[in-house]
Amino acid sequence: MSSDVELNEIGVLKRREIEARLLAPIVDALGQKFGRQEVLEVVRNVITGIARRQGRELAISLGRNDLQTYGKSVEPWSRSGALQLRILDQNEDVLNFDVTECRYAELYRGLGIEELGSILSCGRDATFIEGFNQEIVLERKHTILQGSPACDFRFSKRPDAQGSTE
Repeated sequence: MSSDVELNEIGVLKRREIEARLLAPIVDALGQKFGRQEVLEVVRNVITGIARRQGRELAISLGRNDLQTYGKSVEPWSRSGALQLRILDQNEDVLNFDVTECRYAELYRGLGIEELGSILSCGRDATFIEGFNQEIVLERKHTILQGSPACDFRFSKRPDAQGSTE
């Protein structure tokens, strides 16, 4: 079985396209048989579980799980212009950036599967960072996929974790 690091060689955007093109008709068929919302809830739970595991694996592969290390690890997600980031603040306690262009959102809109795209991409971010480091939390109020001009990523240490060392 290939590791996620090996799979990232093709870029996460291409991975998400392959996943979406396979998963969308399966979700549609299962939704017709068992109810769309129930199927989407199962998919959401599976995807967030995968994201949490991948976050843990990234921390292990990097040998560190602090915010500065995480900030330097976003290349696979933004490869080939998949994301345009504007870094606002980055230090040992916070990592704040806006995504100003998102080809993931364009992909899901082009396929007509915004709802599934939100689960496959946007919905996994908070649990990914949780797996990477349970002392870090993501607050995000807006996403391009939901119609905002930018995605606002605001990572910080949990208040009860401030001042602790990794």
